[in-house]
Amino acid sequence: MDGGAYGAGKASGHFDVIAFLKKPQVILRLVSLLFAIIVFGCITNQAWEGDTCRYNDDSNACGFGTVIGVLAFLGLLLLLAVDAMFDNISGVQHRKYAVVGDMGFSGTWTFFYFVNFCYLTDAWRKTDEKVAESSDYGNSGVEAAIAFSFFSIATFAGLTVLAVLRYSKGVSEQFTAGYEPDVLGVGPRPGQQAPYSSYPPPGGDQDNADPFRRAEPYQPAPFGGGPDQRQPPGDFQPVTY
Repeated sequence: MDGGAYGAGKASGHFDVIAFLKKPQVILRLVSLLFAIIVFGCITNQAWEGDTCRYNDDSNACGFGTVIGVLAFLGLLLLLAVDAMFDNISGVQHRKYAVVGDMGFSGTWTFFYFVNFCYLTDAWRKTDEKVAESSDYGNSGVEAAIAFSFFSIATFAGLTVLAVLRYSKGVSEQFTAGYEPDVLGVGPRPGQQAPYSSYPPPGGDQDNADPFRRAEPYQPAPFGGGPDQRQPPGDFQPVTY
């Protein structure tokens, strides 16, 4: 099934790099990709000091932040590949699956980044100030992971909204394709004959509308009263003087 659906035109087999990079979801994905690298990169390089996690000595905080960042990175790469092929996907149902997958992933990672931000912030708040300042790595990387987790909430929320809009547009397009009313909102689709014609036809000859019904001139009732009424023969007519 060829045709435009879910925010893309008909499959053409052509890939335009400039148009691809201008898409709002692609821009947000690239920004989210950069944030994901910063999150898991800072945690890997500066949040671990030997076998000790600098987030209040909570290895789960470091592990959770790293996993969230790495999986976000891999998922965004996959979605970017889908975005690159999306305009050349001819099956409307396949486009629907891609948009639904985008909604699910983006919405889930919006929640996960929110949890990660709260978790790391609370763990860093509980970290002893002297222990935090005594590190040879400094605190910039540890705090950067917290900050960019917060920024990722906004970018993934934006991706979720865009995916929902694309899905809504695709559903409305499918409905319109199945039901295309005329200008008045009621009537057959273009090229389709009307199921019946109006009676009598507007502006036409009513005598031709029904062959069994002809218009006839008005005939007065045979026994109706009137000045020219004739009396039956044999009746007495008084003489008028």
